[in-house]
Amino acid sequence: MSSSPSSPPPQRREAGEGGEIPIPVSAAVVGDDKVLAAAQHIVKSLATSKNAADDMIRILSGFDHRLSSITSDLFPSPSPASTSDPDPEAPGEQEPSSSSSSSLADFDAAEQLIHLWDTTPEALVFEAPEDDAAHYLAAVDVAVDHLSTPAVSGRAGVAVQLAMSRLEDELRHLMLRHSVPLDASGLYCSLRRLSLGSMDDLDTSSEFDPATPHSQDGGGGPDTARSASIAGNNPFEDQVFDLVRPEAVDEIRAIADRMVHAGYGIELAQVYCAIRRDLLDDCLTVLGVERLSIDEVQRIEWKQLNDKMKKWVHGVKTVVRSLLTGERRLCDLVLAASDELQDECFVESTKGCIMQIRNFGDAVSVCTRSPEKLSRILDMYEVLAEVIPELKELFFGSYGDDVIHDLEGVLERLGDAVKGTLLEFGKVLQQESSRRPMMAGEIHPMTRYVMNYLRLLVVYSDTLDTLLDDSGAGDVDHNILHNGTDEDQEYLKSLTPLGRRLVKLISYLEANLEEKSKLYEDGALQCIFSMNNTLYIVQKVKDSELGRILGDHWIRRRRGKIRQNSKSYLRVSWTKVLSYLKDDGHGSSGSGSFGSSGNSSSRIKEKFKNFNLAFEEIYRSQTLWKVPDPQLREELKISISENVIPAYRAFTGRYCSLVDSGRNSGKYIKYTQEDLENHLSDLFEGSLGSANHSRRR
Repeated sequence: MSSSPSSPPPQRREAGEGGEIPIPVSAAVVGDDKVLAAAQHIVKSLATSKNAADDMIRILSGFDHRLSSITSDLFPSPSPASTSDPDPEAPGEQEPSSSSSSSLADFDAAEQLIHLWDTTPEALVFEAPEDDAAHYLAAVDVAVDHLSTPAVSGRAGVAVQLAMSRLEDELRHLMLRHSVPLDASGLYCSLRRLSLGSMDDLDTSSEFDPATPHSQDGGGGPDTARSASIAGNNPFEDQVFDLVRPEAVDEIRAIADRMVHAGYGIELAQVYCAIRRDLLDDCLTVLGVERLSIDEVQRIEWKQLNDKMKKWVHGVKTVVRSLLTGERRLCDLVLAASDELQDECFVESTKGCIMQIRNFGDAVSVCTRSPEKLSRILDMYEVLAEVIPELKELFFGSYGDDVIHDLEGVLERLGDAVKGTLLEFGKVLQQESSRRPMMAGEIHPMTRYVMNYLRLLVVYSDTLDTLLDDSGAGDVDHNILHNGTDEDQEYLKSLTPLGRRLVKLISYLEANLEEKSKLYEDGALQCIFSMNNTLYIVQKVKDSELGRILGDHWIRRRRGKIRQNSKSYLRVSWTKVLSYLKDDGHGSSGSGSFGSSGNSSSRIKEKFKNFNLAFEEIYRSQTLWKVPDPQLREELKISISENVIPAYRAFTGRYCSLVDSGRNSGKYIKYTQEDLENHLSDLFEGSLGSANHSRRR
């Protein structure tokens, strides 16, 4: 605000005959005498005629600060010098008037100023020169102080009522004019950075679809993807935003103080709360937190709902730690004259904002249970649990208890949604019944999805341990871990609530995979499928926080299962092949005579022929099978070689002479030892191997 032009110190004189209003006279400039004389005439006219007052104000409305300067002289602000007792010994000092006369004169002047401004409702006191606002507030103080003065109480009541009506308008204008704009200005940019700056996508991957056989793992894993988003490392997160410019706070408080002092607290609260409530609602819009009903949330597609849930999580942090903290500070500053109004107005101003946050949380908590929503619901649960203690520092007393109680109810319902979604996830694992086997015995998409899903849950381990502690999570079947030995039962007791739930969920997955392995007609391929999926599960556990929760006991059990499957594979796939290489006493190469051993030679040739056919059949099929893990693939090849190569070498060494001495011997001994090793190296690569390896013949 600009300052009024300076003028010489005013000097009072006593009221003249006829009730003339005291007028200060400047002795410094002759021109000022003329102006003040005119002002005296104006004031007398204003006091005697309402029509004259209207005409005068209309004429004087164009004088701006010049009228303000005159008014300053007519109604100077009270000062210690003017209110102190006069010095009776001061030279040239007039006899002091009585205290009551002086007080009534001050009231007359204050009343006139209030009425003067009331005749120009379009003008604003706080947009006039700075001294005008101070003089008007001083006049209001005088009028309020005379409400209990019998001689002028009626007039004072009218003046105060007029003043309060104007102050309401002035308050509304100041709060709107000095609110921080919500467009592309600093607040908007800061809020958007706060809400979107670290929003990493936390999806595990697309939801498991049995019709999509080649679902792949995603990125670096969900347990690292969440860290930046949820850990709260945003530099703007705890920045308190002032939604009213600081330079206007003193003026707003000055108005609020007068309204409280005059008994107009209700009117003050109505104006204040309406403006602040609308502004906070606009902030939620900036943050992307929409006003949605339960029905609207239920109808939203998952992709859009997922985005709205993320914005809600970041919006809650921003609202509580920045906006509401700033709002509480503003309430305490502006409404310092009344502790009750501070609490009441803060709750009322923020009610719409809190209700919007609460309603969306409630709507999500009653949504249809589906596994992909779980991580988002957990995010919502955690952020609400995190800010409720902070909200208790902002909302206190009888006005704030209901707010906290409502939000704690939302928190409880979100917790129930988490537990319900986990139960639904278990049912999905038990009931998933796709009947199309993986052609190469590869890792099933369900296995990938479930293990990535469980790795994501571990990020919320503290929260889930709390939620599952009283939900029967320890009710784990005793036969989950090999019929529940004493060791297994002790192991289960040692687990956390989340650990027991994870054991149960993985057991559902394993049981489902066992049923899916039976879709393969080839028993050897059943073993490959089981090994691939079990190893994948073990690796996902070992390479994440799952390993810490489930422990070495669980991992050892699964590795034992892989070894059992490996032995079963060798037995099912290679027993028949090796049976053709057994020495069953048909003769030896040292007999030296074929006359008596012709029958033996024929049977040896038949064995070589059957071996070749069986080996080639395995080669054709098992080169197309796939073992993705290079270590498991190599271990299987080594195990096969250790069983086949020595047996083949011994058999050919013993009986090759019976075949070599005949015609077309290459028809029977088709492979050298090196040929077999080369062929075995092609197994489990998932593609047709080279059929033209070098041969001896």
